[in-house]
Amino acid sequence: MARSVFARPAPRANWRRRYVAWLVLLDVLAGLAASRTVVALLDEADAGFWDQRVLGNVSSFTLVANIGVPLGWLILLVAAGAYDRRALGLGTEELKRVARASLAMAATVSFLALGFKKDLSRATVAAIIICLLLYTLVARFAARVVLRRVRRTGRASQKVLLVGRLSDALALHEVVTRNHGAGLYPIAIHLPHHPRPGEPVTAPVPVYVGWDLVPLVQQLGADTIAVCGPASLESYELRKLAWQLEGTGLNLVVVPQVTDITGPRIHVRPIDGLPLLNVDEPTISGLSLLTKNVLDRITALIGLVLLSPVLLAIAVAIKASGPGPVIFRQTRIGHEGRAFKVWKFRTMYIDAEERLAALQDRNESDGLLFKMKDDPRVTSIGRHLRALSLDELPQLVNVLRGQMSLVGPRPLPTEDDDYRGDVRRRLLVRPGITGLWQISGRSDLTWDDAVRLDLHYVDNWSLIYDLAILWKTASVVLARRGAY
Repeated sequence: MARSVFARPAPRANWRRRYVAWLVLLDVLAGLAASRTVVALLDEADAGFWDQRVLGNVSSFTLVANIGVPLGWLILLVAAGAYDRRALGLGTEELKRVARASLAMAATVSFLALGFKKDLSRATVAAIIICLLLYTLVARFAARVVLRRVRRTGRASQKVLLVGRLSDALALHEVVTRNHGAGLYPIAIHLPHHPRPGEPVTAPVPVYVGWDLVPLVQQLGADTIAVCGPASLESYELRKLAWQLEGTGLNLVVVPQVTDITGPRIHVRPIDGLPLLNVDEPTISGLSLLTKNVLDRITALIGLVLLSPVLLAIAVAIKASGPGPVIFRQTRIGHEGRAFKVWKFRTMYIDAEERLAALQDRNESDGLLFKMKDDPRVTSIGRHLRALSLDELPQLVNVLRGQMSLVGPRPLPTEDDDYRGDVRRRLLVRPGITGLWQISGRSDLTWDDAVRLDLHYVDNWSLIYDLAILWKTASVVLARRGAY
């Protein structure tokens, strides 16, 4: 008997159902915590509910605070798609949906108060919505941290069969294995044709050639097929594969030809059954850029004031460690090719530049920067500063002066003429104290990877993207990954 395409079995990813169940529990607890917080902080929290009893001695306010708010918050999160599997555990989309749910909560409370003619305290409504958003975001961030740690062991991830040319499959394999938080775990590669007949294929996972995809996926125990590269399958073959996957519970992922472009710049517009991928121009000017510049300078000023005791203590430690200036200034290339002096705490001995030539053959970097894990020119206090990126705190002065941004491409000590071709595109925005390179490996990255991340940031930057990078920077710095 043929299987109906409508009789789709439940997805195999049981971990996802457990993860969503935990999120539901955390969101309900966030609703209860928000109610309790507001009741404890505001004396007028029960305004509009006085002397109204509905169940014996239980007031209507008690029911609303302990049942209505958590239940309503949960319903609005479901309606906003905050439990959609495509938005969970990665990126900013999940956080955006939680924010939309908080706006919907404000609108819902306002309409209910108007409909039931309740004179609710405006401070109470504002406080409970802020608490709901804050507690939910903190809970989801904690859930993400746990999920990422579990995914490092290969669990709680989609088992992926990579389909396409060997070079495209290996490129995707490298990206997803470097980013465990993506939740993709490649287990094999399928090649439509042997790249070099008669010669063995070298790959980090088993390679299969010429198999039928659906039986192969089922034999391997995979739950996702990732089609890599534009030339991997003809259009009719891709459509046929999608039909074959109907009713199997398997996922299909297609890596588009347009890479390193994400977010709101990409839109799918179907015309007569043909999906067209629209790619908008990157927005590197206008109100958003002005807002970024203003926020950068305000944050830098506040940061310098609040961190002044730390800056003073570091300066004293450097001065006491030996001769030489406290601040090291070096020429870097910034926005639109303009040179400026970047500020850093000195972490090397004063003769570091003279000793550089003798160490060139031990350079571990393949790009414009000299990198060496055990650089003998670094002082003892400098190693600690570099490990926690404290040596870069004086760059807040560069941000305050408009030479740098909090988030942006990495400023490089080189001449303007070295920025040719695609690399020069990174000069369209101000360099940053942190950026994608900081949260993606720092000094462990190759030059090509660093350039690719910088260009990705230039093509996709937004204020939300900046906030996400700043959020991740803290955990990366504390973990001391790639810092030397």
